[in-house]
Amino acid sequence: MRSHNWPSASALALALATARVATAQNVTTINPSSTYGTWEGWGTSLAWWAKAFGNQAALADIFFTLDTTTYNGYTLPGLGLNVVRYNAGASSKNADPDGDVMVVSPDITASRQMDLFWLDWTSSAANSSSWSWTVDANQRNMLALGLDRGVTVVEMFSNSPPWWMTYNLNPSGSTDGSSDNLESWNYDQHAIYLATIAAYAKENWGVTFASVEAFNEPSADYWVGPTGTQEGCHFDVSTMSSVIPYLRSELNSRGLTGTIISASDEETYDIAITTFGEYTSAALADIGRINVHGYEYGGGRRDILYADVHAAGKALWNSEYGEGDATGAELASNLILDFVWLHPTAWVYWQVLDVTGWGLIEADNNALTTGAPSQKYFVLAQFTRHIRPGMTILDGGSGWTVAAYDASTETLVIVAVNTGAAQYLNFDLSSFAKAGVNGALVPRWATQIGSSGDQYVSFSDTFINGTQFWSYFDENVIMSFEVSNVVL
Repeated sequence: MRSHNWPSASALALALATARVATAQNVTTINPSSTYGTWEGWGTSLAWWAKAFGNQAALADIFFTLDTTTYNGYTLPGLGLNVVRYNAGASSKNADPDGDVMVVSPDITASRQMDLFWLDWTSSAANSSSWSWTVDANQRNMLALGLDRGVTVVEMFSNSPPWWMTYNLNPSGSTDGSSDNLESWNYDQHAIYLATIAAYAKENWGVTFASVEAFNEPSADYWVGPTGTQEGCHFDVSTMSSVIPYLRSELNSRGLTGTIISASDEETYDIAITTFGEYTSAALADIGRINVHGYEYGGGRRDILYADVHAAGKALWNSEYGEGDATGAELASNLILDFVWLHPTAWVYWQVLDVTGWGLIEADNNALTTGAPSQKYFVLAQFTRHIRPGMTILDGGSGWTVAAYDASTETLVIVAVNTGAAQYLNFDLSSFAKAGVNGALVPRWATQIGSSGDQYVSFSDTFINGTQFWSYFDENVIMSFEVSNVVL
């Protein structure tokens, strides 16, 4: 991730013309014969907010459970996130054996310098003095708190190789931003670093990483060390294709054959398409999942990326998303675009705590202060609290509907958004073998998209009528429904 200044929701026109309801009454038919995979979960990256606030158990309750928690005077329904991305840091203050020290960009804050475990190249043995396992206490603590509550999937990712592996000793990027900063003789060393953390975590932290990602937005040209504001590193696709087999080999040699390699966390869908097409066959064979970031928002060919990845038999995540719209309008729009066109099996928000707009809860990682939740928090809750791990993602039948099915409880979940004039929206379940029970209650929850209004409010006023049900949507409202006794 990098700092972005993106257009407002109004400028983007919500980036989704099909989500605008134009008629007096819309009917969407849910397709039970469709499947876009089994949902793995919702998540967040731990860098950088967990470095600042990793000792606050209340935050773990808010983000990693479905419990109701009071925080800063606000009553918050837990988001139930079950995926976390742990950041392997690249920064330390020690000198290497040659007496060199890390070059620090003048614009990077201490809160964005993530602690490095491997201090120098003297030894690759994890129990040697070249390694320090006491650093990064807060991020590790939040990881443990999450695992105690509901986190079931953990990925490790790297924004930059260790500073002493880079050409300019700066983990914020190369001098020009568009050239590789990982020294060619350290390709395997970068892999050793990540694999050693994974092995140590399994043996000492009780953490088995489901996946390891060696890159972050690697094709970008904005990882400029002298002006960098975070850790970052450019990698040519040829370099990625060299590092990936090394990483596979190092994981295997440590008994981590079940830990997959994800790649390559490109900033946009279109860049991810290009990168995917340029991997060597050897690298592609070693990749278990394609990760992509959602910073193309309303643009980009999500459909082509999905088709390419699906044809290759790989899993697909939107592994990072964020923007500065506190109303939740862009979030709702882009999430539905992802479900309709990208079909990821997991979706990860970048910084749950951050500055106004970007954070689901307002926070200052440097001043160590937290504030109010945004309306965006409650918009995301409409998705995370109802579309749960293990559910099958179905075709929602329209550009404003997401559907998921829980076979174990015979429950159909529908999340729908109305960004047009207030109106009734109808949901047709006639294609199901059993469309619920006529007259049965369909619980619903509503959040107003905007600067104020309903914040995940529950209602008991909607009922099955034959094979349909409907609800009145005010303008700019998102709702979730749970229909019981549904059989595919």
